[in-house]
Amino acid sequence: MPSVRTVIAVLAAGALALTGACAPANQGAPPQGTSPQATPSAAASYSPPKISVGTAEDSRGPAIAPDGVVKGGTVTMIDRDDFSHLDPAQIYVNTEANFALLLHRGLTGYKRVAKGEYKLVGDLATDAGTASDGGRTWTFTLKDGVKWQDGTPITSADVKWTIERMFAPFITQGPTYIQQWLTQEDHRAAYEGPYGGKELDAIETPDDKTVVFRFKAPHADANYAFAMAGYNIVPKAKDTKEQYDKQPVSSGPYIIKSHVVDKSYQLERNPQWDAATDPIRGAYPDVWKLEFGQEALQITDRLVADAVADQQAFTFYALTPPERLQQVLSDQSLAPRRMISPSPYGNYYYFNLDRVKDIKIRQAVNHAWPGRQIQQIMGGPQAAALPTTILNENTTIGYESYDLFGKAAKPDGDIEKAKQLLAESSDPTPTIVYAYNQTPVQERVTVAIKNALEKAGITVVTKPMDRKTYYDSIGLVDNAFDLYWGGWGADWASGSTVLPVIFGPVADGAPNYSHLNDPALKAEMKKIAEMPDFDEQNAAWMRLDRKIQETITPLVVAENRIATMLHGSKVGGAEIDPQQWIVSPNTIFVKP
Repeated sequence: MPSVRTVIAVLAAGALALTGACAPANQGAPPQGTSPQATPSAAASYSPPKISVGTAEDSRGPAIAPDGVVKGGTVTMIDRDDFSHLDPAQIYVNTEANFALLLHRGLTGYKRVAKGEYKLVGDLATDAGTASDGGRTWTFTLKDGVKWQDGTPITSADVKWTIERMFAPFITQGPTYIQQWLTQEDHRAAYEGPYGGKELDAIETPDDKTVVFRFKAPHADANYAFAMAGYNIVPKAKDTKEQYDKQPVSSGPYIIKSHVVDKSYQLERNPQWDAATDPIRGAYPDVWKLEFGQEALQITDRLVADAVADQQAFTFYALTPPERLQQVLSDQSLAPRRMISPSPYGNYYYFNLDRVKDIKIRQAVNHAWPGRQIQQIMGGPQAAALPTTILNENTTIGYESYDLFGKAAKPDGDIEKAKQLLAESSDPTPTIVYAYNQTPVQERVTVAIKNALEKAGITVVTKPMDRKTYYDSIGLVDNAFDLYWGGWGADWASGSTVLPVIFGPVADGAPNYSHLNDPALKAEMKKIAEMPDFDEQNAAWMRLDRKIQETITPLVVAENRIATMLHGSKVGGAEIDPQQWIVSPNTIFVKP
C-alpha cells in the first residue's frame, strides 16, 4: 500500500499533525469557543471543485491568469516549518508538494480553469497521457522546449530514471503507486533501483520524447497518479542520490537563490523556464521570500494588522486559531482577504471489529452520535461540516451523497432508534472503550460522545492517550480499545486511494484501524481498481462506500474541518487549493 503522507498544518496548540492524501489526519485541533451565529456556515456556500481531464490544447501554456494579475514584485510567504524534503521522490507532504510547484514539474498536473474548476493536463507532457491495452499501458510524449535550469533538455531518459530511482533504498518517503503497478506490492523486493546499472524493463523510451509505462494490471487513473509531486522529474545527469534532497535542479519557474535552514528561502526566476510550455504555473512574482518560525496566532495577527511589510505577505497553511476565528469571520473589512475551504480529508471514528462484533451495536452508535454538539464544540457550522459518507465530496469525482443514519434530519442523534437497535442486539447494555487524543478540544468532544451514547444505554469507558504516541497506540492490531478517531485523504479525486487503504492490510501501523478483513470486499476493491473506465470506477467506489456502511458499518463518519486563512492586502490570486487544502502558489501575484 502507499506510504503514509502527513500534511503539516498549523492548527490549535497541541494538535497532532493534520494528515492528508493517503495519510492519517488531525485530531483534536478544531477551533473552539466561537459563536456559531457569528457568520453563516462556510459549507453552505461552498461547492466541491470540478475536476476533469483536459485535452492537448488545454495542456499548452501559459497558465490562465487570475483577474487583475500583475507581473513582478516580491511576495512573502510566512509559516511555521521549513521543508524536510526537496527531492521529489521523498515528497508526500502537502506543504512540500505545494512548494515543489515553484521548482519542479511532472508529466501531468492540475490546471486551474476558473475558481473551483480544474483540468488534469499534460505538464511536461503534451497531454494527460494515452492509455492502451485496457489501461495496462500508458504513453506520454514530452513537449518541445522543456529544459532544466542549466539549459539542457528534459528527455524521456530523465523520466525513466526518475521512476527507477524511486526503488532505491535511500528513498524512504514519497508515493509508491507507480512502483507497485510496474512490479509488485513489495516493489523494493522486485527491483533495487538503477544505480547498479540495471534498468526497469516495464518503462520504455523509444526516443528522447516518448516514454511508455507497462503496468501489471489496468490502471485507468494512472495519469492522476503521475500528477503527484512525488513523481516530478529528476535529471539523470545531475542525480546526486541522497544529496539531491538538499540541492535539487529546477525544471520549474524558480531557482533557489538562498536557504537558511529553519529560517528562510529566497527564490528567483529560472531563465530556462518557458511559460509557453506550462499550463499550470503563473509564476507572476519576480522574487519569492519564505519566512519560517511563526505560529498561527502570530501569522494571523500580522495579516490582520496588514502593516506595510506584510501587505505583500500570505501563508500557505496557517489556519486562523480559535482565539481569532470569530474576529476574522465577523470583521467585514477582512472579507476581501479571507480564504475559506472545507477539508478534503476524511475523518472517522473507527470501530475495532475484533472487539465490537455486533453490527447492530455499531449502527446504534451511529444513530446516537451527537454530530451537532461536536460541531458546536468545534466552533459551529463555520468551523466544521457534518458529512455522511466515507468518501469526501470535495475530492471524489462522481460523488453521490447518501445519509444512511439520518444524520442530516437528526444531527443531534436519534436516541430512540439507537435504543431499538441495542434491544435487537446481542448485548442491549454494551460497554464501549473509547480512546482519544488528549487535547483540550477532544476532552470536550469526549464528554459529548459519552453523554450521548450513555443516553442510549451504552456505557462508555474513556481512555485518554498521549498525543505524541496516539497513532502508535491505536495502530496496534492487539489494542484494548473499541472506538477511536482516525483520518485519511485521497491522493487524487478517486476512491481508489481511500477505501483500499483504510480497509487494506491488517497489521501493526497499517491504516486499517477497524481491522476490517473481508476477502469478498478485498476482491471487489481489486476489481474496481482495475476497471478500465475511470468514471465507471468512481461510480463503483461510491456504491461500495454505501455498501460497506450498510452491511458492515466499520466506522462513524466524523466532522469535516473548514479552514479560514488570511492574506495581505497587496496579495492577489490567493486561493486555497481544494484538493491539497493549502494556498496554491500558482495564481499568487503582487498588487501595485
